[in-house]
Amino acid sequence: MGAVTMNGDAAIRTIGVADLAAGAAHTPLLADGGVVDAPVLVVDLDDAPEGLVAVAADRARDCDRLLVGRYAGGDVEDAPELGLLLDALDLTYVAGPDPRERTVVGADELDAAIAGFVAAVTRNPYAALTAGQVLRAAETLPVPAAIDVESLGYSTLQGGPEFHRWLDERGPRPLPPAAPQEPVLIARDGDTLHITLNRPERRNAYGTQLRDALVEALGVALLDDSIGRVVLDGAGPSFCAGGDLDEFGRTPDTAVAHLIRTRGGAGRLVARLRDRIEVRVHGHCVGAGIEIPAFAGRVVAAPDTVFRLPEVSMGLVPGAGGTVSVPRRIGRWRALHLFVTAVEIGAEQALSWGLIDEIPGA
Repeated sequence: MGAVTMNGDAAIRTIGVADLAAGAAHTPLLADGGVVDAPVLVVDLDDAPEGLVAVAADRARDCDRLLVGRYAGGDVEDAPELGLLLDALDLTYVAGPDPRERTVVGADELDAAIAGFVAAVTRNPYAALTAGQVLRAAETLPVPAAIDVESLGYSTLQGGPEFHRWLDERGPRPLPPAAPQEPVLIARDGDTLHITLNRPERRNAYGTQLRDALVEALGVALLDDSIGRVVLDGAGPSFCAGGDLDEFGRTPDTAVAHLIRTRGGAGRLVARLRDRIEVRVHGHCVGAGIEIPAFAGRVVAAPDTVFRLPEVSMGLVPGAGGTVSVPRRIGRWRALHLFVTAVEIGAEQALSWGLIDEIPGA
């Protein structure tokens, strides 16, 4: 299956465009015992026979593996013949800064970036493959249906070996204490409803108490037509540090958890309020801390804000709507890069990609 190089314990398998067109990526995905064979392949785009690009793109759309392009040939915008293939691949890394094209991620060290992605997939192949499948399946669905697809994938992975390995490595944790104050604050000023996440002692982690209070507050705006504007922010050093990790692994019934995530979560409500809601973020926005804001029509970030989506590294996929909200802002290709690598990006990069809409003073 193409050339193989080693990066630590991760094997990097590379094929050419002609190989892809000939079916080299379409060998069986599962080996004996359900073990994933070569969950990710690198496709060398520097020598792409123009007559085979369309055939390779068709093959890529029908591939069970993650396909990551590698392009070192200069500005990818000077190679429009690759556009169809870039769109069909799961992600492409190019040498140099990010171009305008949403299908690619720029890298100063091209091979190091690819090696990092492959190593992350190798550590959690089931979660990484599920992330890619969910992104493709949900790409054109209405938001509620796309969130359902995400949650079904999440529930599947909750029973998988990668998530249980993460739980075992983390060790037992006590349940988080009850909120010492109202977990969400609500204030009305004219036609504006101001909602503040108010568990600064837990960096506004998206746990049960905060989630339920936020859903209730957002419901007020949905029921009251006199509210013309909603502003959502967070108290303390961070807007939201993501799901409360002390609650992870506590769900005895994944079917019930699926309904809570989809029917009892905040993502669908923020999407319904899209034209009326502005989210103001700061500090560390991890997991749900950017998944939920990304549904809003406007996201304003303080200059020191950082964003990270670590769920695949935990054997899961984003579960607060991130496989829906994030790619609809930045494209499924860059979204997969963030999901699989769990890399942290700053406000400036988030703005250039469209993940946020404004950095005050920038």
